Amino acid sequence: MSDAQQRIDELVKGNEVLLFMKGSASFPMCGFSGRAIQVLKACGVEPKAIKTVNVLDDAEIRQGIKEYSNWPTIPQIYIKGEFIGGSDIMMEMYESGELQKVING
Repeated sequence: MSDAQQRIDELVKGNEVLLFMKGSASFPMCGFSGRAIQVLKACGVEPKAIKTVNVLDDAEIRQGIKEYSNWPTIPQIYIKGEFIGGSDIMMEMYESGELQKVING
């Protein structure tokens, strides 16, 4: 496992709600990342409880997370160590009520 993969693995396993995104929760740098934050807030997740990783700050993490999850796009959400998906999947799960169950379950 590469250094970046090791760091990603530790982040995924060590945080309840983890979002790899462009920018930060208070200043998203793309519309998809901003939507992901809004969906989490709509699910009742406190902004302080969301651990975010700005992939624009670290090229190794930006590429490494795509390999780690086998998912080509960012943002990526992990809840309780499990990969959920990107912003489209988050939105679909939110609209069906499934995301709230995963977060609160």
